[in-house]
Amino acid sequence: MTFSIGTTAFKPGGSIPRAFTADGKDASPALSWVNTPSGTRAFALICDDPDAPVGTWVHWVIWNVPASAKGLPEGVQTIKTLADGSAQGKNDFGRIGYGGPSPPPGKPHRYFFRLYALKEKLSLAAGATRRELEKAMQGKILGSAELFGTYGR
Repeated sequence: MTFSIGTTAFKPGGSIPRAFTADGKDASPALSWVNTPSGTRAFALICDDPDAPVGTWVHWVIWNVPASAKGLPEGVQTIKTLADGSAQGKNDFGRIGYGGPSPPPGKPHRYFFRLYALKEKLSLAAGATRRELEKAMQGKILGSAELFGTYGR
């Protein structure tokens, strides 16, 4: 069985509903995962748009999601530290937490949700950037899973 991530909000590769974009509620979609690698002690997630005109645009970074978690609920609070100890970082909008799709008019963009199973919790302060998260994860990734959706205006 393969480590995988999914959502009930949209089909893999399908259109992300407006509610989960800057044009709607700007709420993060509920995510769930299965077949976690053995030895996982925490999860990290990065959501980005590689089709942005300025280069890859980061929409969400969250880490130290407990190993016991089977997913993230819809509408995760946009605060640095969640009640379960999960930490959120700064997205490319300059805000903490999830920032939904907001592409310019034209061809739909792809939005990737990449989940990482980690062999230990990270010593990384809440509010960190994607680059800081990726550096902190080096040598600690047991496995990864990916989901993507599209959104256009």
